[in-house]
Amino acid sequence: MVRRRISKWLAGAGTTAMILGLTGSAWAQQPAQPNMDFTQGSADAPPAEGPPSEALANALRLYQQERYQEASVQFQRVVEGETQDAPANQQKAQFHLGKSLYHLGFYQSALAVFDEIVERGTSHLYFNATLQWLAQLASQLPEPADIVRRVGRYPTTALQQFNNNESRGLYNQLLYLMGRSKYRDGAYDEAIALFRQVQRQSPYYVQAKFFEGISHVNARRSQPGVEAFNEVLHAIEEGVEGIEDEERMADLAWLELARLYYSTRHYESAIDSWNHVDVDSEYWLDALFEESWAYFLQQDYPRALGNIHTLFSPYFTNGWYPEAMVLKSVILFSNCRYDEAEEVVAQFNERFGDLRPEIERYLQQYQDDPSFFQFLKNVREGHANLPNRLRPVVETAFGDRTLLRNLEYVAQLESEERRHNGMPAAFRNSSVGARIIQDISVAKSFAIENAGTLARGRYTRAVEELGDLQNQATAILIEILNARRGQLSQEMQQQQVSVDVARANRVTADEEHNLWPFNGEYWRDELGFYRQQVVSRCGR
Repeated sequence: MVRRRISKWLAGAGTTAMILGLTGSAWAQQPAQPNMDFTQGSADAPPAEGPPSEALANALRLYQQERYQEASVQFQRVVEGETQDAPANQQKAQFHLGKSLYHLGFYQSALAVFDEIVERGTSHLYFNATLQWLAQLASQLPEPADIVRRVGRYPTTALQQFNNNESRGLYNQLLYLMGRSKYRDGAYDEAIALFRQVQRQSPYYVQAKFFEGISHVNARRSQPGVEAFNEVLHAIEEGVEGIEDEERMADLAWLELARLYYSTRHYESAIDSWNHVDVDSEYWLDALFEESWAYFLQQDYPRALGNIHTLFSPYFTNGWYPEAMVLKSVILFSNCRYDEAEEVVAQFNERFGDLRPEIERYLQQYQDDPSFFQFLKNVREGHANLPNRLRPVVETAFGDRTLLRNLEYVAQLESEERRHNGMPAAFRNSSVGARIIQDISVAKSFAIENAGTLARGRYTRAVEELGDLQNQATAILIEILNARRGQLSQEMQQQQVSVDVARANRVTADEEHNLWPFNGEYWRDELGFYRQQVVSRCGR
């Protein structure tokens, strides 16, 4: 028996979070408090051990004057121990070095400095004060910089220092980031508790509600998940702030609602949710395909086949939906139309049968992650010169947001390299200048390796899924052979519909629809509205 493996829709983070890619700072690319420094000049700043060296005192004066280039050079001297400052003053210099690099736009190097502080934990005098700057960096660096992991090193009680009117925006952002950390660790209840504290006026409110929803999905609680996704839609409709692309965000919420309803067998509600994804959406074809399975399970075969008919229209030549052909053959088989089911399987094999080894041969050209990263980059820029047969599967595999964020991260690091090259020679040749270029180089190397690994994984998964579909197609042929021999299993016999059910699924016209026989020409404005009549031959 051929079954739809719906589990990949219900992986929570493995589904929409993968689609989102980001999935945090890219929705609200602005600092919660862009011009606020809640540590500068604070009476609560940790005390120093003894008087500062002349270099540190000078660096602090330069920092106050916003002369960050000169200040960072002096702070680096203190951090390296050149000035013989006491440990507390060295820690003070390290913290201010990170802030100076942030103000200079060297975000990766600032992150590297703050990361060193976070690694020291509470033994570092500026551990708590660094939390604000991690939040600032989360608004400047893409998701692959993994600032969520650094925030997750703090106890949730550390957030309370920002729970006041002056830093309310920062507090909401940190609630969201901490929730993301708990979510990633699989601590869904803790994540949900944090997401629920994000205030509705915060730019992070919709993101928090969305992740609250998929946290419930992962915890197998469908009703709270539905409520969270509906709140996302209500908030968007009411015009809450902080959403980069409202239509896309709404589409993702509708998709998650549809998948939740589908998983709980509320097929009508699932279909209604999929139908809210607009034809102009980048997710419309996905919605159309997923909806086909709901129609199939409802035995509404005309609509299921009509959706599949749309998926293979010439308007979507780069669409990658080989599973739709498997579903089509299952529908025909279920209606005892064995010759037609066999013909669809033959079409599937002709179209995809030898594609898997061809993809694998193509994959072997790229033996390491850096070369695979370059391949990914060429594909995204349209310079890959892909064979036409491979283009849909490769572009689909490389189209998710996680990969795109990795490309964005590498591009940002390269931008910081150019910024460094444009600095005065005295700065570039200083110890801090050498540190900046080293921090960027290390991060870029890891980013390229990670992107290459992700791209290879997406590509390999596409090959494996194609192999699985080929096995399913073969299983259908075996069932057809058994049916012709009268050896169908009881389970398969129960799947085959009766003549009465088939009659109920005839395509008819009404006051809003006309019947136009398909003559081989697709009409753009009819995409998504096609119906294909199928009459059961079972019981004849």
